[in-house]
Amino acid sequence: MSAQLIDGKEVAKNIRKNLKARIGALKAKGIIPGLAAVLLGDDPASATYVRSKERACEKLGLYSEVVNKSDTLQQEELVEIVKSLNNNDKIHGILVQSPLPKHIDELSVTLTISPDKDVDGFHPHNVGMMLLGRPGLLPCTPYGIIKLLAYYQIDPKGKNVVVVGRSNIVGKPIAAMLLQKSEMANATVTIAHSRTKNLGEVTQRADILIAAIGRPKTITADMIKEEAVIIDVGVNRVEDSTTKKGYRLTGDVDFAPCSEKASFITPVPGGVGPMTIAMLMSNTVTAAENLLAKKKL
Repeated sequence: MSAQLIDGKEVAKNIRKNLKARIGALKAKGIIPGLAAVLLGDDPASATYVRSKERACEKLGLYSEVVNKSDTLQQEELVEIVKSLNNNDKIHGILVQSPLPKHIDELSVTLTISPDKDVDGFHPHNVGMMLLGRPGLLPCTPYGIIKLLAYYQIDPKGKNVVVVGRSNIVGKPIAAMLLQKSEMANATVTIAHSRTKNLGEVTQRADILIAAIGRPKTITADMIKEEAVIIDVGVNRVEDSTTKKGYRLTGDVDFAPCSEKASFITPVPGGVGPMTIAMLMSNTVTAAENLLAKKKL
C-alpha cells in the first residue's frame, strides 16, 4: 500500500480562493485588511519567510508592511514599534518574526501586541480562549493542520492522536485544539516528546500521528501502525552535496518507508508548510472583520 499524499499547496490554494469573497466584502466597506511584519536583523530564513508573507498579501490584495530593523534594536524600541502598529488603523494583523535576538524578551513583546491583532495566535489571551474552546485567533500551523484533516475528510473524533513535540507553537496548541468538544476534534490525545520513554510504543498506538519534534527522520516505519495518518510538521535542513544549495529539506518522518505503511501522509516540503501562511492570511482577514464588528458596537 502507498499512502495518499496530503497536498498542502492544494488546500492552501482553496483557502485563499475562499478568502477572496470575504476580502471583497471588506473592501466594499472601505477596509483593506493589513498585515505588518517586524523583522530584526538579516537572518536569511526569517527574511525569506517574511518575503513569502508579503507575496501572499500581494496576491490576495491585502495591505502589507514590513518594519525591518537592526538586531541591535533595544527592547524598549521594539515595544514602541509594536504599540504604534496597535494604534495604526491600516494594520489589522501584527507579527514579530522569530527568532528574536537574545537580548529581547519575547514574551514581553508578545504581551504588547493587541490580542485583536495577534494573527500568530501567541498572545496569552488568544491561547486562553483556544483552551476554553472560545472564538479567537488561532496559531497558524496547528490551525492549518486542522484544515488539512478537514479537507481530506479525516475526522479525529474518537481517534487516538499522538503529538510528538510539546512546543508552544505547534505541539501544545494542536493537542488542545483536537481535545475540544467541536467539529474536527473530540480526539483522545497523547503528547510525547524528547524525554518520552519507549517512544515507538507510544507512536504505534496513533491513528493520527503529528510529528513536530524538529529532528530529521525521528519517526521511522517501525514506529507507526498500518494505515495511520501521518502529519509531518518538521522542516529540517540536511546537508546534501548533490544539490545546488548544498542541502535539502526533510521532515521529522522517514518519508519513503512510512508512506508505504500509512494511509495518508504529508510531504516535506509541500505539506504543512503552505498552510501556515494560508492561515496567517485567514487570521488577518478575520482580525479585520472582528475589528469592524467592534466599531459597529
